[in-house]
Amino acid sequence: MRALQQTSLNGPGDLRLITDAPVPSPGPGEVLVKVTAAGVNFVDISQSRGAFAAGPRPPYVAGIEAAGTVVAAGPGVTAVAPGANVVGVSIGGGAFAEYLLLPAAAAVPIPAGWTGVQALGLVVNWPTALAALKPLGALAAGQTVLIHAAAGGTGQAAVRMAKHYGATVIAAASRAKHETVLALGADHVLDSRRADLAAAVLQLTGGAGADLVLESAGGPTLAASLAATRRVIGRVVVFGLAAGEASITNWDLVYRHQVHVIGLNIGTLIQAAPQIFGEVMAELFTLLAAGVVAPADPSTYALADGPKALAELEARTTVGKLALIP
Repeated sequence: MRALQQTSLNGPGDLRLITDAPVPSPGPGEVLVKVTAAGVNFVDISQSRGAFAAGPRPPYVAGIEAAGTVVAAGPGVTAVAPGANVVGVSIGGGAFAEYLLLPAAAAVPIPAGWTGVQALGLVVNWPTALAALKPLGALAAGQTVLIHAAAGGTGQAAVRMAKHYGATVIAAASRAKHETVLALGADHVLDSRRADLAAAVLQLTGGAGADLVLESAGGPTLAASLAATRRVIGRVVVFGLAAGEASITNWDLVYRHQVHVIGLNIGTLIQAAPQIFGEVMAELFTLLAAGVVAPADPSTYALADGPKALAELEARTTVGKLALIP
């Protein structure tokens, strides 16, 4: 089969299209999916640079998210039958290919009337944003939330849900993406590159700071996020490091930033707190029925153009979800 193979840990520029990758066979508890669309995520970039904890080692078939049709089921699989249209995540990779192995338990039915492309994000971006907002971020109506990377796939989902829950949304995005974020319902949009981001948030909140910050930018932005958060009761949920690592010390938390800092890795949440993840998915499907969760409308690339798609995502020149079509 055709697949994109990561050949080094030097970044997505070392993705190579191969045509002789073996089609995997489903083992116990697994299903084989014929991929119709694969989602592109920052995780893919982190893995390609060796920055993802316990990530795959090259050479490996890249990609963690895909949608398609089940064509075979392994021993013991009864809940998912061949012919089912599903979307799922395989954190070990394999999605940037014509076929993907998924744990049957991770194969989520695609909503009726949705295509595979439209379902991308349903098991990555939306659950991540929802977990950050609700069970971890404890967002309540009337509170203010600062959402970084608000024009990205997870950011857009977070803006829509935060408005649904009655929050005031301060979004951070590059200037060219402000209209996109405002159209989603954000109350304020700030230039993500401005040096006085924290001061701007404090001004918008009357000096109090944001009740909740969704922090996926990393690097120097983490310090700005901590400074922009309400003292003592404010929360910062950290779920990404697109701009690199950042340091925070116990001295910072005692004397400079007296806030709650919460780490979120959706894979760890699934494994370590399955009850909470179950609640997230149940709420997600409630929001789906209510029309809050909308079908994705990603920018699509041919499979061979995967390196280009990841490079553009890493450079933060993209808006919304990105998809590869095998």
